[in-house]
Amino acid sequence: MEQYFSATQKMEQEVMFPSLLRGVFPQQEGAAPAAGGHADLYERYQLLKAIKPMVEKGLASVNDQNPTGTDSNTALDEGSDSNLEERLSHHVNGLQQVLTDLTKNTNALTQRYSQILEQINLSEEQSSS
Repeated sequence: MEQYFSATQKMEQEVMFPSLLRGVFPQQEGAAPAAGGHADLYERYQLLKAIKPMVEKGLASVNDQNPTGTDSNTALDEGSDSNLEERLSHHVNGLQQVLTDLTKNTNALTQRYSQILEQINLSEEQSSS
């Protein structure tokens, strides 16, 4: 979780001109663009920025929930406890995978933005020479 928040904070600090990401698609150098109309890095940047508050809000709402707020009249089967554990484990694993993917996407976007800035600086230096 901390890696995700660290990656998004770094992205927000480094990406000063998100419009530079328009028309830049995530791909390997020399590879053909993927078919299917994948979003450019600008759209991904907007998505990653929009997701961060949702993740923060989701964590806050989980922390704010009252563990004794469940209905005390609800009867639980003896086997439902293991089912709860399995469900929780499944969702925690899914959340971990999503956060890992978000962190990778955020780091890749930040790195690509830095490369774009380096290319701009190099072309400015060459044109002033």
